[in-house]
Amino acid sequence: MGSLPLDALQPLDPDTFAADSSAVVDFLAGYYRDVDKYPVRAADLEPGRLRRLLPEAAPEFGEPAERILADVRRDVLPGLTHWQSPSFFAYFPMNASAAGFAGEMLSVGLNVVPFMWVASPAAVELEAVVVDWMARLVGLPDRFLFSGSGGGGGGGGGGVLQGSTCEAVVCTLAAARDRALGRIGHEGIVKLVVYASDQTHATFQKGARLVGISPANFRVVPTAAASGYALTGAAVRAAVEGDVARGLVPLYLCATVGTTGIGAVDPVRELGEVARRHGMWLHVDAAYAGSAAICPEYQGYLDGAELADSVSMNPHKWFLTNMDCCCLWVASPAALTAALSTDPEYLKNAGGGKPQAAAGAGAIDYKDWQISLSRRFRAMKLWFVLRRYGAAGMRAHIRRHVAMAEWFERAVSADERFEVVAKRRFSLVCFRLRGGGDAMNRELLAAVNASGRVFMTHFVVEGKFVIRLAVGGAMTEMRHVGDAWELVQRTAEQLLQRR
Repeated sequence: MGSLPLDALQPLDPDTFAADSSAVVDFLAGYYRDVDKYPVRAADLEPGRLRRLLPEAAPEFGEPAERILADVRRDVLPGLTHWQSPSFFAYFPMNASAAGFAGEMLSVGLNVVPFMWVASPAAVELEAVVVDWMARLVGLPDRFLFSGSGGGGGGGGGGVLQGSTCEAVVCTLAAARDRALGRIGHEGIVKLVVYASDQTHATFQKGARLVGISPANFRVVPTAAASGYALTGAAVRAAVEGDVARGLVPLYLCATVGTTGIGAVDPVRELGEVARRHGMWLHVDAAYAGSAAICPEYQGYLDGAELADSVSMNPHKWFLTNMDCCCLWVASPAALTAALSTDPEYLKNAGGGKPQAAAGAGAIDYKDWQISLSRRFRAMKLWFVLRRYGAAGMRAHIRRHVAMAEWFERAVSADERFEVVAKRRFSLVCFRLRGGGDAMNRELLAAVNASGRVFMTHFVVEGKFVIRLAVGGAMTEMRHVGDAWELVQRTAEQLLQRR
């Protein structure tokens, strides 16, 4: 695996491919064995560290893989936040797995670009099959499937694998916008209004701006502890009726199942009825908690999904599918493709292949379901995960993390110095130290994270600083959650003694 002379460069030589790939796999296996020895979050590093370590210019001649991997170990790993550490409890999980990695290797190794059916028929058809599998696993109604519940007749809807919720949001906002402008005319874009709660992910505000909705027409509807910080139908109805009275046009409503800050769940059916009454597009954002719906006991949180126009969830968060992978389902593929489709001459029936057929027949042009033209073979990765672990294995994976979070919640509740701030529904626990105010809780979180032993993040709800512990790492065990709680208790005791 030494450096290669210019006249011998064969980028896909099978022997070199096997040797370099084996070296990378061995490197990563060693990393996973030792990942808990690294500080979870890179601390005390100043911006620009890596630039100072690396050469000013790219090498003129190739280098051996071993040398590159040695530099990764020496220069890159110390500067990483280790998302796969068993003591990573920040943000939401982005868990990985051996099956996810194997599927990703197949995806990038085959390196096909399935933007049209003719560009890679099996890749397109596998994606249609996999999104239907996922829809059935999480209990979505048939209207979001390419095929009906019997596997035969079409459900009328369909799904696509995007890179992130952000992409899914922009696509659905564009579809909702064009559907509305088809009724009121393009000059009416200044009247369109988007509704979300103060717990909704900020990506919806970004997406609304990107599709031309005025920031002044984005309604952030307040929530309260009384509703579990869920967006209520009454609050949305009041906001919508006020806008209609002013001559504005309700466009889009987001219902979230498992909000980022505290894991709140919006009542999908209640919001769906408001959306139907006012002709709004209803999107259900289940980016994090959608994975839990593979377990029957959590499917009730999606009750009312038949009233939605679109639903999204991210297998790359909690479903052991390495980045990136977001499932987006729509009830009306025609509404999505009407906003996103292009038909340049150079893509028409390329190569004399089978002409475009009905979506139910599998000949889908996924370029018209997304922002970009090119796309990755994500279906291979998700398919591999589903095949390797099965539905039963994935349910056990989810329930294991929920059980850990339940234990942590009980431990916090049993310590009178702490309080659980919001009801835990999945694997996220939000808590704070009583009596010390926001300053002490900020100090507590900073000290815990500075230890390098765990990494957690925070949220602010009703003006209170809250510490978040999100369980979801593929290698996280009960002992890691227990260690995190002991560290929190010990650090809190030190802070309280000093005060």
